[in-house]
This record gives sequence, structure tokens and C-alpha cells, in this order.
Amino acid sequence: MNTLTQTFSALSDDTRLAVVEQLMRNGEQPAGALGGIADISGPAMSRHLKVLREAGLIRQRVDGTRRLYSVRPEALRAISDWTIQHQKFWETSLDRLHDFLSHEDKTKDG
Repeated sequence: MNTLTQTFSALSDDTRLAVVEQLMRNGEQPAGALGGIADISGPAMSRHLKVLREAGLIRQRVDGTRRLYSVRPEALRAISDWTIQHQKFWETSLDRLHDFLSHEDKTKDG
């Protein structure tokens, strides 16, 4: 899987998306603070965090016995860049469709 595919795959899970959103909103947090996001066990949350780390969306920092997690801005930038590229595609496509339909209306009227 390429990096962007891994990114979207990781974010397709509601719990993992909620983890990333919480980290974006609140900044770096210990794993224990993320447990309240979903009604799941600690090991299940650890697996979600592993998927997010492997997808490059979050980083883990060890501070004594704690594991602190934060969002990797460069991963979010890649999503933003991809979205902007596709936004331009759709805007151009929709403009062409609009022009085509306008031309069709004029042809029917004329």
C-alpha cells in the first residue's frame, strides 16, 4: 500500500479518526487520555494507535513510563494536498458540464 492509501485506510475507522481529531484539537496526549474516545479495551486502543503510527499519521514519544501521542502535520498536509488536487479536478469537470448544459439549452431554444 502506498502512504496515502494507508492514511485513508487508517482514517476509515471511526475510532482512529476520533483519535486523530482529538490529538489535533488537544495536542500531544498520553494513551490513557485517548481511552475515553471509545468504549474499547486498552489493548484494542493500542492496536488502533499502532495502525495510526504505521500509517504515519501520529508519532509516539516515550516519557518515562508514559507513551505520548501527537499528530504528524506532514501526514495531514499530504491529505490536504490530495484534496486540493481533486478539488481542482472536480471544479474543472463541473465547469465543463455547466458549459455543455448551457450550450444544450441554447441549442434546444434555437
